[in-house]
Amino acid sequence: MSETPAPTGAVAHPDLLAVYVNDHIASAAGGIELVTRMIGAHRGSAHEDGLRQLLDELRQEKSDLTATARSLDLPVRQYKQVAVWVAEKASRLKLNGHVLSRSPLSSLVEFEFLASAVRGKRSGFETLRIAAEVDPRIDKVLLDSLIDQANRQFHWLTEARRQVAATIFGGDPGVLADVDEA
Repeated sequence: MSETPAPTGAVAHPDLLAVYVNDHIASAAGGIELVTRMIGAHRGSAHEDGLRQLLDELRQEKSDLTATARSLDLPVRQYKQVAVWVAEKASRLKLNGHVLSRSPLSSLVEFEFLASAVRGKRSGFETLRIAAEVDPRIDKVLLDSLIDQANRQFHWLTEARRQVAATIFGGDPGVLADVDEA
């Protein structure tokens, strides 16, 4: 691996940071695709508005990450976004017990996946926030707000996932209301 030296007052290992930021931009692109599909599946349901808000936030986060990459003079790799887009489309082909229709499990798995992905995204924002301590080109205030937003998204997705699970299998999703999953 060739290492581009970091300018004074910049993050160490900018080549690694470029890979890292591009991976998170690509993940945001995949999240946008998944949530767009979920909105169609949940049209008219109690989850539609939350999914629409999540979609708007994901689009803004992707834009914010792209702007961060550019402010750091990092290349934005489109091929990674295309690869994630293809993977998201391929994930629809999974065997879910229904050949021609959507399985009720699809919603549960999608909400579970999104909740896990939001935790990973939050970790990425935290990593960038740490790097912002050594590189003034990284917006600390933006990252603090993105971390807070990811926490709120995770809590909403957790509640939605519990509701979907109770709808499919029965039970009371409220029994876990006091469980802290942050």
